[in-house]
Amino acid sequence: MSGVIPAPSGATRLYVIVGEPIAQVRSPAGVSAEFAARGHDGILVPVQVATADLPDFLAVAARLKNLGGIVVTIPHKFACYQVCAAATDRAHFLQTVNLMRRSADGSWYGDMVDGLGFVGAARAKGINPRGMRALLVGAGGAGSAIALELVEAGVRELAIHDSSVERRDALIHRLNLSGKASVLAGSADPAGFDFVANATPAGMKDSDPLPVDVTRLAPSAYCGCVITQPEISPFIAQARKLGCITATGTDMYRQHQGIMVDFLLGTDGGL
Repeated sequence: MSGVIPAPSGATRLYVIVGEPIAQVRSPAGVSAEFAARGHDGILVPVQVATADLPDFLAVAARLKNLGGIVVTIPHKFACYQVCAAATDRAHFLQTVNLMRRSADGSWYGDMVDGLGFVGAARAKGINPRGMRALLVGAGGAGSAIALELVEAGVRELAIHDSSVERRDALIHRLNLSGKASVLAGSADPAGFDFVANATPAGMKDSDPLPVDVTRLAPSAYCGCVITQPEISPFIAQARKLGCITATGTDMYRQHQGIMVDFLLGTDGGL
């Protein structure tokens, strides 16, 4: 990224990325640099907020006159949707947001772009999901957004696996209403799938199990992961050993950084 991030002043517009934990996020430096490259006096800073404290944080955030927007990460995406007075169609469909922009009346307008970044990372690696059989592990905020984008991208079949059967089945039901793809319950067995996506935190801790049985992966399968820390998750490392084309959470972030900034600055054009 070209340009130097200027030192904040009293006129600097503040943006925050909120989550629990927060140390793993890659957004602050990149988004702040993108602001500078576009001539916008703004800075994105990380804020760690526990689930129990989120309502108090959002109540204070609504009263901060120089706070222009919020980037939302785990586990707050569903809760933050609830405080948005308006949102994009995809955010309403998913009932989750990862971006919030202050409207002229001071209320929050939300969007969910994780799916755009994830599928964009696949396309950057030369992978077109159209016609593929896809397996998605994780039906949370990021997972549901990825599921929607895969359906919109034209996958032939989407299997979803999640530790919460209720959450998985609710997402499957909503996606099947569109009639754009066959969406069904999956498992941790990736055999027979062309596209395998990990949208869970599995791999952030050394003790975490792998999200799928990697011994059942086909070398021709594309594998993507949302995890940014470690940069190469154990799942991606194992997939690469098999010869799979892969994309990391950092690849995903690079794809949607520009989308995030467009939204926060109101230059997204309703994407």
